[in-house]
Parts: sequence; C-alpha cells; structure tokens
Amino acid sequence: MVDWDRVEELRDKGWDWDRISEDSKVGFHPDASMREPGRALRGLYHRQRSRRRREEPTTAAKSKKIAEARERRWSLARWGFLLTPILGIWFAIAYLAPSPVGLILPAFPYLALGLAIAAFLLVFGLWRSSAARWTKVFRTTLVTGIVLGLVLSSMIALGGILFFGCPYLPSAATAAPQPGGQGWTSVSVSPWQDGGKPVFYYYGAIWCPYCSASSWPLYKALSSFGSLSGTYLAYSSTAPTEPYPATPEIVLGQATLSSQWISFQVSMYTGSQDSVFPATSNCYQQAYVGAYSGSSIPFVVINGQYVHGGSSLVNPAQLSSYAGSGAQTVLNQVNSESGPAWSTISSQAWWMMAFMAKSTGATSSNVASQAYASGWTVADKTNVASDLALL
Repeated sequence: MVDWDRVEELRDKGWDWDRISEDSKVGFHPDASMREPGRALRGLYHRQRSRRRREEPTTAAKSKKIAEARERRWSLARWGFLLTPILGIWFAIAYLAPSPVGLILPAFPYLALGLAIAAFLLVFGLWRSSAARWTKVFRTTLVTGIVLGLVLSSMIALGGILFFGCPYLPSAATAAPQPGGQGWTSVSVSPWQDGGKPVFYYYGAIWCPYCSASSWPLYKALSSFGSLSGTYLAYSSTAPTEPYPATPEIVLGQATLSSQWISFQVSMYTGSQDSVFPATSNCYQQAYVGAYSGSSIPFVVINGQYVHGGSSLVNPAQLSSYAGSGAQTVLNQVNSESGPAWSTISSQAWWMMAFMAKSTGATSSNVASQAYASGWTVADKTNVASDLALL
C-alpha cells in the first residue's frame, strides 16, 4: 500500500516521480511489465487526490451536522441562555412595577433567586462545555429567551390590570419621605378609593407588639372621621420569643367605620398563633402589601398615596408600663387626649388625620371648618393644620 504522506514529503523535496517510485518507504510495487513506474505512480497519485477531494465535502458536512446536533441538545449552557433573559426581564420589570408584574412572583426574593440559579447554569454550562461559546443555536436560544421574557411580563401585567383590576404601582425606591419624619412616605400613583372615598387600609396581627402599640393612633385617626365600631381591647403575645410581651391594644380586625369621608379596610390576623400574617382579600390590598410593606407589620396605606411600612408607628417600649393590664387606661387617655400614653401616640395620630384630610381635599387653612372636624379638639385642629402645611 502506497504511503501517500511519504510521497508528499518527497515531492516537497523536489524528487521526480521515477525516483519517488523507487523509494522503498513509499511502498509502490508496480507490475514487472510496467516500463515507466514513475509515470504510473503519478497517475495513481492524481486519481487518489481527485477521490479524496470528492470525499472531503461529504466528510465535512457530516462533521458539521454532528456538531450542530450536539449544539441543539438541551445542555446546561443552552438552558442558561434561555432562562437567564426570561427571568432577568421578569425580575427587572417586577422590580420597577411590583404591581401588577410582581404579584405572582415578587422581584425579591423569588425572581432574584431564580435569576441567580439561571445565571449559574449559564456560566457553569459554558465552563464545562467544549463547544464554541457563541454559536448560532445559542444565539437563537438567547433571542427566544428575550422574546419570552417580554411576552410573559406583558401577559402578567395585562392580566393583572384587565382581569383582576390590580393597580399600577412603581418600585418602593421611588417613594418619597414625608416631611416631619414618622416613617411615612408618599408614592405618585392614582388614589385608592372606594365609592369615591379615600381608603384607609391597615395590615397587622393581634400577636404583634408593634401592631398593638400602633393600634392606638389608628383608632384615634379613624374615630376622628366617623363612628368606629366592633373594636375590643386585648394584648399582644406573651410568648417568651416575642419582644414587649402583653403590649396593650385596641383590636381593629372586625372593626367597621361609618363615615361619609373615609372607607376603612383591614386585613388582620386575630387568631391565637404567633408569627402568622393576615391574608389579603383583593388585588389592591395584595398589591400594596407586596410593593411597600417590606414584608413586615404593621402596614398602613391612606388613599393609596401615603404609606407606612417596615417599622412600627409607635415604639411598644413606650407603652411597657401598661403591659398586661393597662389597655383600658390607654383607651381613656386617648379618648381624653391627656396623659403619658396619649403623648406617646398623639404625633402619629395627627399625621394620619392630616393625610386623611388632605385626601379629602382639605388644606391647612380650611381643615378646621370641615364637617368631620366639628368634634375635634382645639389641639387636633391646630396640629393637623400644622402638619397639612408641610405636605
């Protein structure tokens, strides 16, 4: 059998065909009758080259098909190229618009965790793959992921708004702190109203000492705009794992507000188990809790535009002297607007009254003449007007 590599080597050295045919390493054995072995070897060489050229495209095509088939398999890298843009786009839009896009899965922590896993699959898959890093299949998969991410986010947004009536809410990062501190922020969104009346929404739990302490300014503010019924006195959890045990509370979980100016909605857990958060009853409540509560209680929204979340309205430590048996005493002080308990909660009560008054269209100059202010004390009118002047 002729060693064609040896033939090529000798040709590169400039040997003629007769000399090449005589080289023992070439392995050319012509018939004894053949008079010109060099010429015969040359003809055989050219025929062999022609056949090889015809075979090369077929071999290359087969290799290419094999490589493409390997790329089309759903490897870790390809899954990463698909899932990373889907979850990345969904995360970004859910962060910017927690309602309605973030209602099914909020940006933090669920979508953020999913995005991190997808990115890990992509990086790890590319690292362990011997294939090219940027192939046509990978490019197509990436584009598909981008399109699916946009389509999925759009469908969630349209479904939430059109079918469930969820509001559009921007990221909590856009919330502006309100003058005077107290932990209140405002968001630039359409008012949240019920039958034309601003909604006062409270989200809390009876076991929570921060909710218990915060219930008093809520009670005072709501009572200032109508007749509040269905309340009762209680205390926060006495479990050793809870701080500020037995903080006095006025429970608003079953309360109703009869008012011409304000609509009261409440989501409150009143059961005996600790660390249980309440369920929401409509898309607006779920949207605000998911967007601005910081996954904590108590949480309060007034007219959809004034929000208090992520901290207690009142420090329960300031009511520790009433723990366990002083709920009625605190209630008496709030109703009479006198005493140390009232001094503790009065500032927050007046701020909430100011937010509610502003939501009804009142100003610092005319709030005292509003019908709902007819039963207010001089201190109420003065302090609410002062707060309104800062808004």
